[in-house]
This record gives sequence, C-alpha cells and structure tokens, in this order.
Amino acid sequence: MSMISIAAKSRVVLDNDWAGDPDGLVGLAHHAMAPANRIVAITSSLTNPMFGPPAGKAQAGAELALELMDILDRRGHATVQAGPDSAFTGRIRKNPAAQAIIEAVRDEGELPLTLVCAGPLTNVADALLEEPGIASRFKLAWVGGSSKGLDHDEYNYFTDPMAAQFVFANQQLEIDQFPLEAYQQVVISVAELDEALKGGSRVGRWLWDHFHGLEVPDFIKFGPLWCLGDSAPLVVTGLEEVTSRFDTTSASPRRRMCQHVDARLIVADFLASLRLHAQRHSATTAG
Repeated sequence: MSMISIAAKSRVVLDNDWAGDPDGLVGLAHHAMAPANRIVAITSSLTNPMFGPPAGKAQAGAELALELMDILDRRGHATVQAGPDSAFTGRIRKNPAAQAIIEAVRDEGELPLTLVCAGPLTNVADALLEEPGIASRFKLAWVGGSSKGLDHDEYNYFTDPMAAQFVFANQQLEIDQFPLEAYQQVVISVAELDEALKGGSRVGRWLWDHFHGLEVPDFIKFGPLWCLGDSAPLVVTGLEEVTSRFDTTSASPRRRMCQHVDARLIVADFLASLRLHAQRHSATTAG
C-alpha cells in the first residue's frame, strides 16, 4: 500500500513507435506505474526507417506494449491497437489505432483525457481526419518538433511531417508540445540506467533486455548519457507541472510549448516507481 493515497487526475491514451527506441517503453512503464494515471488505450505507430524496414513494426510495437503491460500486471486495463506501417495519407483509411483513439475520446469520464504521443503523429492525424469533432474533447501532449519551428530537424516530426502539419493546423485542438530542446533535458547516465534496470525487478530487467538488444545503424555512437525524453509528458499526466515551465505560443491560446521540464523529478520518480513495483511484486508472490 502506498504511504499516501494519490487521487487519479488523468485518463491517458499512449501513442508511440514502441518497436523503435526503447525509451518509449520506459515512458509506457512509467505512465503505467503512476497512480494518478488511468491508461485507457495504447496505440502503436510506424517506426522510422533507421530501425529497419517499417513493415510489421507497428504490430510488433503493439505486441511489445502488451507484453510490458502483462509484466506490470496491467493487461486488461487498456485496449492496445496497432496503426499502419505507412505515413499519413490525408485520406480516411482503416486504422485500428485511430479508431481506438476516437473511442477513448467518445467514452467521456470524470477525468480529463490526455493523448500522449511520443512518436510520429500518424495515428492522431488519422483519428482527427476520420472524426474531426473529437478535437476539442482531449488534450494532446506531443514529444516532438522544435522551438525553432515545427519543421526543424527533429526525429518525431520527420518520421511523418504531413501528419504533424495536419494535426497542428487544427485550431480546436489543445496541445502541450515538448520540443527537442525540452525533451533532451530528460537524461540519465548510462551507468545509472544500467544499474537501475538490472536491479529494478522483472520490469526493469525486461526493459534492460530491450535496451541491450536495440539494433541501430553503425553510424550511431552512444555516449555516457541516455535521453528519456518520451517520459517528459509525465509532468502533465501522472506528476505535476509546477516545477516545469510552459509558454503559451503566439499561434493559439490553446497551445503551450515546454521551455523547461523538471528532469530530476521525472527520473527520480521513475527509479522510485521501479523499486516500489519490485517491493509490491515481492510481497504479493511471498503472500
């Protein structure tokens, strides 16, 4: 039992290219372990070609998300759907992930809904194209783009630029943007991450296996720090934003751009959540 009972504050849909960089899986685990969150859907998007041919990767990402939710004992708490392995077309198409987003928005509850996307905006764009009326009924928290401009050189944007442009053109949609300059502030040393995951219960070991099994092009060289930028939106879902800083953009009063994110809060909370989950699991199995 938690020392303090934490009230739920957000319904959350999580969308990411789960078969890509494993820091997305860290973000999924962190959101799932946050007692203030109620995850209602998980959707999987296409991956950047740098991780190999994209065919089948969205489905593979959905399967990874399901596996992780199983390990977290959260299987049944949220629907999991894969989107297409191709970029936004601007035409309505069959997309189970987009449909899951639409259904989550329609299923109104007492808690506000935040759609956390830490990858390309493909599924979000497909959902808004198919059902434009949902735009004013949820908030998007997107890890992507740059404070220098939406089309600046940034990974999540350039995985599907057309989707990002379509989503940001919708003036009914409330957006908290975590641009490159903000999400790169969420870093942990490789040594600390390695130690925490190996010793952080079956959840940590599962994540550790995916970090060490990551296949990347030869030109990518790792340094002593690892960015956990996909966890940045925790400050507007499972945590609080009081120690982060957002500026309202000139484009719309419904748009905010994160200028500073409290990386210490996010990283410390993730590591503590791993330890607490391990303790609860040990107590359950011992009982």
